[in-house]
Amino acid sequence: MAVTCFDVNSQSGLKKLDEYLLTRSYITGYQASKDDITVHAALSKPPSSEYVNVSRWYNHIEALLRISGVSGEGCGVTVEGSTPADAVATPPPADSKASSYASAAEDDDDDDVDLFGEETEEEKKAAEERAAAVKASGKKKESGKSSVLLDVKPWDDETDMKKLEEAVRSVQMEGLFWGASKLVPVGYGIKKLQIMLTIVDDLVSVDDMIEDYLTAEPVNEYVQSCDIVAFNKICKFNRHAFLLLAILAYCILLCIFIIILIVK
Repeated sequence: MAVTCFDVNSQSGLKKLDEYLLTRSYITGYQASKDDITVHAALSKPPSSEYVNVSRWYNHIEALLRISGVSGEGCGVTVEGSTPADAVATPPPADSKASSYASAAEDDDDDDVDLFGEETEEEKKAAEERAAAVKASGKKKESGKSSVLLDVKPWDDETDMKKLEEAVRSVQMEGLFWGASKLVPVGYGIKKLQIMLTIVDDLVSVDDMIEDYLTAEPVNEYVQSCDIVAFNKICKFNRHAFLLLAILAYCILLCIFIIILIVK
């Protein structure tokens, strides 16, 4: 069925979309489709983290577009305030936006559904209960982190390495944390800077940082090139698994001790 939603660039439209996505992974169906691409393209900018469910959905679609793309056809979706593109979405009905919204209230045929229309009391109550449960859980999904070792090379032996390191560390962004560094001889009196950094995977792309910041003005006054020497995911400490292993080890030692006593 074709679907219709409000302007997703307004606060009211984003709020409606956030409530709608509370119990759904995609705009329609059970896999990413052109309907998701249509709504994604209608957003003029990434949604605020205030809209938790919209942000989750938006980041998921962004990742799919970067990795594998989206092939699902979907049911067709029309977004108020945006011009749908034939390349990504099923075309909307031939009548105007005003008539499509009027038809939802008056003479809507059974093929059109208003996703963000008036909710019944039961739907509102169920949505409130789900939101309360999510809030009560207090568990926000944490993004993974990675540890990176960079080789930063100067232009020549006359480059001031102290200023080079200051220029590198001047690059600041959300999810980027600079660590220890050292100078490593390369040859002919030239030294390179080896520096550690920790990144939040969903917030920082090392390749983009190198291209857009470290080898771009003004940092490239000192930096000739950058290479990724090591890139390692940081494993989270699982307290429950550690406790289980400790109990298992204790039981094994206890069994060995009992066997020794019996043998004696």
